[in-house]
Amino acid sequence: MKPLRELDVRDVRVVLFDIDDTLTTAGKLTAQAYQALEALHAAGRRTVAVTGRPAGFCDQLARLWPVDAVVGENGGFCFWASEGKLHRDYREPADVRARNRERLAAIGRRIVAAIPGCAIPADERYRETDLAIDYAEEVPPLPLEAAGRIAELMRGEGLHVTMSSIHVHGWYGDYDKLVTVREVLRQRFRMDADRDRAAALYIGDSPNDASMFAFFPNSVGVANVRRFAGRMPAEPNYVTNAAFGAGFAELAQHLLRS
Repeated sequence: MKPLRELDVRDVRVVLFDIDDTLTTAGKLTAQAYQALEALHAAGRRTVAVTGRPAGFCDQLARLWPVDAVVGENGGFCFWASEGKLHRDYREPADVRARNRERLAAIGRRIVAAIPGCAIPADERYRETDLAIDYAEEVPPLPLEAAGRIAELMRGEGLHVTMSSIHVHGWYGDYDKLVTVREVLRQRFRMDADRDRAAALYIGDSPNDASMFAFFPNSVGVANVRRFAGRMPAEPNYVTNAAFGAGFAELAQHLLRS
């Protein structure tokens, strides 16, 4: 991973960013990080949150934050607000989502019984497309090996699986963050993801960002991404000096200077 100062961002028009431990610090959104996001948006950059957080959380982000769209539940949907109205675009129809919720709930109960110390996260009630298992947010942090065992149990149930810095996620459906982001770029911004990939930048911190790191040449990790070194299918091309929200603010300053 190269230092951020070597990243040429003159052509970047869209900033795609993870939230937990990328924009936030210790579970909180700092004034520094939010001001950085607001400054990017005010400067004319398109801003898109790309997160594993649930639909209920993303509903409020799309309405209240300086963002052009929110991709949530690791690609399960995209929300955006325009002219006072919230728009929702899901990867799966409502009847499929309802059936999957019942199946995912049963899988979650089996995993919690099998792996001591993990839990169904408090935000699970607000999810519509995926199952999350908390291994490091509201439970005493488990070692990454335990998170790996959770992931293996999910795969054994036929789920697509990824891991953030706090949750392990599993879902039915052939998509991930990148699949949905490509559609958002095409439909919302009239961009061809392959042709225009240098016009977008992604910043994240954990394995559920790997597909984004692999696809976008302007891929950045906040410094705490090093925690997962050797545990991700792909790593970011660049890394900030600062960690968490301070790292996001560092990237924003680099973009605004350019």
